[in-house]
Amino acid sequence: MSLDLSTIANLKVKSIPGEETVELQKFWQDQNVAIIFFRRWGCMFCRLWAKELGDIATVLKNNNVRLVGVGVEETGSKDFIDGKYFDGELYYVEDRSTYQKLGFKRFNIVTIMTSLLWKQSREAIAKGNRMGLGGDMKGDWVQTGGALLVEKGGKVVSHFKQTGPSDHLSNEEILKSFGLEHEYNAETMANKKRDDIECSAEAKP
Repeated sequence: MSLDLSTIANLKVKSIPGEETVELQKFWQDQNVAIIFFRRWGCMFCRLWAKELGDIATVLKNNNVRLVGVGVEETGSKDFIDGKYFDGELYYVEDRSTYQKLGFKRFNIVTIMTSLLWKQSREAIAKGNRMGLGGDMKGDWVQTGGALLVEKGGKVVSHFKQTGPSDHLSNEEILKSFGLEHEYNAETMANKKRDDIECSAEAKP
């Protein structure tokens, strides 16, 4: 079932920094937009996804596609900004129910710990450690996120919901959604292979 944008269009987010309040619908009012809903600013998986999006940030900008990152809360956002993980605009939701209205589920203590043992999670942790992305436990660490890709005027071209904390919409899929597959370069934009090694005890997703 596709997302009805009218159910979230008037929901508000606040800019980071600045605290300017805007409605979500403003993002797709005048141009195409890729909105990434991160789990937590201190989540290593989110920092990794943000860094990988940097590989296509210029392509999106050159093709008038706005790149927006949204968090479930402000907590931890300063470290995220200082780390320069994301090459786009940053906001956080005014009301946490926004994530629920987008269909982003919540884990519990058992499921979140189990998900860290999944192959995809182990690979992401390994890559994040190699890149020195770090992480912390600040904020709501059982919330999942996703992505919403919308064409100018309000046509949803992709509504992605995470099934696990390290799940992400690939760069190739994002470009294809906006008809930019000809801009895709597998050598530099393929979210680079993640080695399948054991989870590091030091990782803090």
